[in-house]
Amino acid sequence: MWWRLLLMATATLSLLSAQSWSGRVVKVGDGDTLDVLRGKSQVRVRLHGVDCPELGQPFGERARQRTGALAHGQVVTVREVERDRFGRVVAEVVLPGGESLNETLVKEGLAWWFRQYAASNLKLRMLEEEARDARRGLWADSKPVAPWVWRRSSGRK
Repeated sequence: MWWRLLLMATATLSLLSAQSWSGRVVKVGDGDTLDVLRGKSQVRVRLHGVDCPELGQPFGERARQRTGALAHGQVVTVREVERDRFGRVVAEVVLPGGESLNETLVKEGLAWWFRQYAASNLKLRMLEEEARDARRGLWADSKPVAPWVWRRSSGRK
């Protein structure tokens, strides 16, 4: 549909105008958080627009492992979007082959599209719908619990 293409192009252009830099992934904390070596400094990066299951949730460890398999030790491009309340860089992470780590995790059913923070990203919306329809990853679960709901119920924010 033409409106999807227009909104995806708009989202892509806004990411391209953000600050970009490259570095080696030296640590994967969980599915959506990693440490990237920028020069001599380690920078904590939170993936923009996605929310992976927490490590105590079903598929949480699988999401962490997949992120590690795709990114650990790789030189990635970090396209900064903002800083969060914890001081982390929130960004799209582009893998060496040009693929978005953020989009890959949603496509494979290992992350939710985080509507609250990326409502205009229709590419993530479309990838989540496709993963859900195909029952990939966490969508194979009959009642997957979104991480933001799980954090609230477990007393974490």
